[in-house]
Amino acid sequence: MDEELQRSLGEVARAARERLGLTQAQVAQKVGLVPGVYGRIERGDMMPSVPSLRRISIVLGISSDALMGVSPSQVAATVDEAPPDGSLSPELRRIVHQLRTWSPKRLKVLSKVLTVLASSFED
Repeated sequence: MDEELQRSLGEVARAARERLGLTQAQVAQKVGLVPGVYGRIERGDMMPSVPSLRRISIVLGISSDALMGVSPSQVAATVDEAPPDGSLSPELRRIVHQLRTWSPKRLKVLSKVLTVLASSFED
């Protein structure tokens, strides 16, 4: 496997995990990997399988393209692509991260609650 790609993927994964305030063990558990294996991925010692790469990207809230170092100019932008670094506060990133695990039904209910709540703040 390309060592540069492994190292780059590990660095991006580590940075995304730290932005979310998660430990390696927490990410490993959510991804379904042994913590030592996830640690090897972050250190660039191991390349994840495609299914593991997909789960890591979902848990970290970052596209697999970004994990592999593909720039936005190389790929068409997608709706669920992670926002640029620094555009969201740490708390909002945690909320978005949590919401990505919710079912469409739960998201629809939350949307209705937010609409009602927001209308109570209007002048």
